[in-house]
Amino acid sequence: MGRAVFLDRDGTLCEEVGYVNRLDRFQLYPWSGTAVRKLNEAGIRAVLVTNQSGIARGYFGEDLVQAIHAELENQLSIEGARLDAIYYCPHHPEGTIEPYARDCECRKPKPGMLIRAAEALSLDLQSSYLVGDRYADVETAFRAGVQGVLVLSGYGKVEYLSQEGSWPRQPDHVARDLLEAVDWILARR
Repeated sequence: MGRAVFLDRDGTLCEEVGYVNRLDRFQLYPWSGTAVRKLNEAGIRAVLVTNQSGIARGYFGEDLVQAIHAELENQLSIEGARLDAIYYCPHHPEGTIEPYARDCECRKPKPGMLIRAAEALSLDLQSSYLVGDRYADVETAFRAGVQGVLVLSGYGKVEYLSQEGSWPRQPDHVARDLLEAVDWILARR
């Protein structure tokens, strides 16, 4: 059984710009390549898990999400880094596009994407982590039995400063950004 770091996309790996409804709105953070490469070099799987409700809402199609993920992989490869798998949830219960307009088990904070990845990649969830910029990411981690790391990039800082006191459980760690989160994870090996 292998270990993984599950990575949120928007606000964690790339800049948070609201819905990335055009390819030219996608911007990888400058530290993301280094962070993912460190995971690769340590033999830890790097797995993207992202909600993409814009599909269900009709803001863009799956073809755009796939193009963005191809660009993400291209930019990471330039930095000598790679993702081991990509999972995204196109659903939202208030969506307007069938068959995406539904409640599902893959939309974070539900753990469906992590469970699917664990089965497909033979991962040990108890020795894995999820890094994200929203409390929903941290909640997903807890529901899947992985450790949750909140980054202060994206929405992280605003959520942490304004809502932290109301969270039912605190993150296992809070980091400035993905690179700091990865360094913390690697130091715990």
